[in-house]
Amino acid sequence: MSVEVITFGCRLNAAESEVIRREAEHAGLADTVVVNTCAVTAEAVRQARQAIRALRRERPRSTIVVTGCAAQIEPQTFAAMAETDRVLGNTEKLSAAAWRQARETFGVAQAPKAKVNDIMAVRETAPHLIETFSGRTRAFVQVQNGCDHRCTFCVIPYGRGPSRSVPMGAVVADVERLVGKGYGEVVLTGVDITSYGADLPGAPKLGRLVRQILKHVPDLKRLRLSSIDSVEADHDLVDAFATEPRLMPHLHLSLQAGDDLILKRMKRRHSRAQAIAFCAELRRLRPDMVFGADIIAGFPTETEAMFDRSLDLVEACGLTQLHVFPFSPRPGTPAARMPQLARAIVKERARRLRDRGTKALHRHLQAEIGCTRRVLVETGGQGRTEQFTPVSFGVPAAAGDIIDLEITGHDGKHLLAA
Repeated sequence: MSVEVITFGCRLNAAESEVIRREAEHAGLADTVVVNTCAVTAEAVRQARQAIRALRRERPRSTIVVTGCAAQIEPQTFAAMAETDRVLGNTEKLSAAAWRQARETFGVAQAPKAKVNDIMAVRETAPHLIETFSGRTRAFVQVQNGCDHRCTFCVIPYGRGPSRSVPMGAVVADVERLVGKGYGEVVLTGVDITSYGADLPGAPKLGRLVRQILKHVPDLKRLRLSSIDSVEADHDLVDAFATEPRLMPHLHLSLQAGDDLILKRMKRRHSRAQAIAFCAELRRLRPDMVFGADIIAGFPTETEAMFDRSLDLVEACGLTQLHVFPFSPRPGTPAARMPQLARAIVKERARRLRDRGTKALHRHLQAEIGCTRRVLVETGGQGRTEQFTPVSFGVPAAAGDIIDLEITGHDGKHLLAA
């Protein structure tokens, strides 16, 4: 075993884990486990710490390196763990020099255990060319990093730094190279991808980038976006969904709440009405469009009536899949200083939201029966439709193929096809 990377959190972390593996191996590390952490909730940080302790019990002689957003925000927390050998920040984890230095200083008593620079001083994001994605049939391309917004509940800007974009030419070239390697689907990732381009000459927006990719990489079969902020979706992006069949009809939206006062206290930039109108317009332009969303349950000061508006948002926006987050106060954020709800109330509201999400997913799965969908084959008789709905099937097919399947049923979580 050379280098193993354990990834928590978002698709951007998943893409960066491939860079970590490559750079750590090139630096000559052996018998090393890298834990690429997430900091979006206190639970995510707890899970990372738990995983690190378990790894040390299972592999007492391996080197354990901790990196990612939680390590960037709380480096001393992870450096203080006896199970950890080294802590690297979010900039350092992608640096060949940082991994060489780490290898050279393992076991050196006077070497600092944590190497974490000031992420807020970073002003550029370079493209990190990745040749393969281990165990995956779709490729992830980072187009942006960081965030300039300051939602009152969120610590991620302090883990990722200011918003910065990869130049369009570099993104297009990366997509073209990955398609040449045989990937039929590419996913554009970032922290706040609808802020793409604001720091580039001419300030091109995400819609223009999407159009350039589809124009200059004609052999790309499927292009997909990771989570977006709907209020920042530009006209070109909306039009691309209406006119470009290779742009997949699925979006995951950062909605967070369905009540306007809570949205204001979160310092979000959209209203309830804007979220509903966005979904309705895109569905009008692309009838097969489906939406998932992030929603927080139990935000400080949330009343039962306010929470009901978040529940109602599932039907109002026609959501099919929810990522539900019980509110988690993050140290240093304004929301952590607001009047908190009892944890029992937060957990109960999260359960009700998940129940509503389960019902919405069942409606979507039921409506798919009888349809023929083009499915990107993964492994073990599994795949994903254009709408990113998981499918189980029995026909022989190779990973990476895109095949037509008739949907015959579902098991509550997956579509079933003959």
